[in-house]
Amino acid sequence: MMTLDRRRFLAGVSAAASGMAVAAEQSAAADAKKEKIKIGQIGTGHAHASGVFGQLKQTDDYEIVGVVENDAKKRESLGGAYQGVKLISEEQLLNTKGLQAVVVETEVQDLLPTAKRCVEAGMNIHLDKPAGENLKDFKQLLNEVERRKLHLQMGYIYRYSTAFQFCYRAVSEGWLGEVFEVHAVMSKKVSPASRKYLSRFKGGSMFEIGCHVIDAAIRVLGTPDKTTAHARKTHPDRDSLVDNQLAVLDYKNAVASIRSTLIEYEGFQRRQFTVCGEFGTFDLRPLGGNTFRLALERPQGDYKRGYQDVTVPKSPGIFISAFRDMASVLREEKENDYPLSHELAVHETILRASGYPVE
Repeated sequence: MMTLDRRRFLAGVSAAASGMAVAAEQSAAADAKKEKIKIGQIGTGHAHASGVFGQLKQTDDYEIVGVVENDAKKRESLGGAYQGVKLISEEQLLNTKGLQAVVVETEVQDLLPTAKRCVEAGMNIHLDKPAGENLKDFKQLLNEVERRKLHLQMGYIYRYSTAFQFCYRAVSEGWLGEVFEVHAVMSKKVSPASRKYLSRFKGGSMFEIGCHVIDAAIRVLGTPDKTTAHARKTHPDRDSLVDNQLAVLDYKNAVASIRSTLIEYEGFQRRQFTVCGEFGTFDLRPLGGNTFRLALERPQGDYKRGYQDVTVPKSPGIFISAFRDMASVLREEKENDYPLSHELAVHETILRASGYPVE
């Protein structure tokens, strides 16, 4: 089907970053002239659901048709970002005249079946993560998206971070030289109730949150030649949750190490993404911020030789940026920065890193 060409993929990163900046600076008058894209959301049970919807509402490119929530209890308790939003059935949504896109924010086990129904109805989709517990079903979805010439946007949270965009630019333009190491940490500490819920997924912490930095590692290095998973259960006497994991991604000339736990106190503060090349290092910690350390053996543009602290502009919101980018793709103003080959490589690596068998 589709293959991931790292050099060709990275070649467009700098242009993509510039495109995002240009899009962000468009005037309100210019945006107002564009016809809004009709969109709806199915599901409110995903951990990201309310945050995604809240930022979708702040994006001027869309007309929100309504929200679907099939669970009666969840529907009765909706508030916050969903206050005053029209609740409709899935059938009503997918049959709405002029509907172009659907945001899929169900609980994880329902993501792929829901996405499949949307794609079969001819909809472009924003699909939250992770994309199911097997590769076969996700491949089938990608094949159908490709066949119908639709747009699929995955909900990995660091794709449109301005700090990560800087990193991708530094790599693509050769500032860091040949990359030989990527190191990432994605951890937090969860409640007993969350432990019970997440125990249903064999992939544990790596599947739940480590997926976000695997996505970034593959954007930098491409598809690994080999992925080795290491997993530990801290409290096997209490539950079956795999809560302490390490994945090693092997490449011909590089190694990536990805750590993810669900037991680290103040884990958010130690989340990090580090890229080391022969001519420099990009070091972001904690993730989600817009200040990082940059080491350069040779000056590049406005950046001097040696270590320095760099602060880039904040994004308006990770999902605001994502939905703006999606609108530009749907309006054929730009190419998709994340081809289906990337999505396939990411999900296969997530599954291997999380200990799932991959056929």
